[in-house]
Amino acid sequence: MSNTDTARVISLLLWIMLVVSALAARRMPWRQNLRMALAWLAIFATLFVIAAFGSEFGLLWQRMRLAWDPQSGVVQAGAIRVPMGDDGHFHVRVSLNGDTASFLVDSGATMTAISQTAAERANIPIDQSGFGVAIDTANGTIIARRIIVRRLEVGPITRDDFHAITAPEFGDTNVLGMNFLSSLSFWGVEGKTLVLKP
Repeated sequence: MSNTDTARVISLLLWIMLVVSALAARRMPWRQNLRMALAWLAIFATLFVIAAFGSEFGLLWQRMRLAWDPQSGVVQAGAIRVPMGDDGHFHVRVSLNGDTASFLVDSGATMTAISQTAAERANIPIDQSGFGVAIDTANGTIIARRIIVRRLEVGPITRDDFHAITAPEFGDTNVLGMNFLSSLSFWGVEGKTLVLKP
């Protein structure tokens, strides 16, 4: 038995002695003492399970959250991992100035595009001065407006004063483009999982 194991056994015995002596000092009927002893045993067993399997509980919680909301992804070693959606694309939950929205991750998009609805919800001012940005879409060329997101967050990744574009023609679509992806130390697809590292 190692020194660590010995210390744990001694610590457990001391806790048991503390509980037994506390119960004996109260001089209650033996049935009530037994109930209290079982209650303390249940408390110690719960604490032991939490201490022994704490990291597994964390992983279980992340898996449950991922099943409930896959776009939130799983954070591991500082990176966020997002599963592929049913449509074959990657969608991720993004916080814009504290307001969340769903974004399609698109390496074919030069700029991050935010719907006007999402921009309004996040209180992002739209710059109507100067020239707009011409964007080629499947429905032809549109003119988008430049916007600056005070704080953009994707899991553990944050960007302040982040430049993006918006236009009514985007509808409800939000796209996380290359100006975000190229700011990362790594991004790529592993199997059916998108990995984004700050």
